[in-house]
Amino acid sequence: MENSKSVYGDYIKSVIRTVRDWPEPGVNFRDITPVLQNSSAFRKLIDSFVHRYQDLHIDAIAAIDARGFIIGAPLAYELGCSFVPVRKKGKLPFKTISETYSLEYGKSTVELHSDAFQPDDRILLMDDLIATGGTMLAAAKLIERTGGVVVETAGIIDLPELGGSERIREEGLSVFTVCSFTESE
Repeated sequence: MENSKSVYGDYIKSVIRTVRDWPEPGVNFRDITPVLQNSSAFRKLIDSFVHRYQDLHIDAIAAIDARGFIIGAPLAYELGCSFVPVRKKGKLPFKTISETYSLEYGKSTVELHSDAFQPDDRILLMDDLIATGGTMLAAAKLIERTGGVVVETAGIIDLPELGGSERIREEGLSVFTVCSFTESE
């Protein structure tokens, strides 16, 4: 799919709060809570995704723990498809499959119920933000291991300077985000 810009991208970006030097000096944290607290902005955010995906056949939204759930669940409702959580290790109660990936200072693991998808299910993979791409790529591998097909990866924010969206594209996956921030913004 072509990565076209969301019609509401500039507006959503203007509502996102930047918290400087959090959680540590030198980090600019992109806080989506003002978007969630503003009913008009939240509606426009969900509409951005609905407009992009409404004419595609999507079987399920797979959303990454935890902020991905915030956008994934209402989008699944609007598109009339199922919602599947991709959780941090140890949070799912049934038989799971897991994928470990590298972080800047260590490793993390995400899990998915082993029966989450049927072969050839068309899955939209969502999270709130794409930074280094590690979590998104690990979740995509889980989906593919179940036989699901990742139609696209999507998020609210892209941080292109961290290289995640490019890494995801290099793995052959399409990427869509509503807006992006450079480090200096």
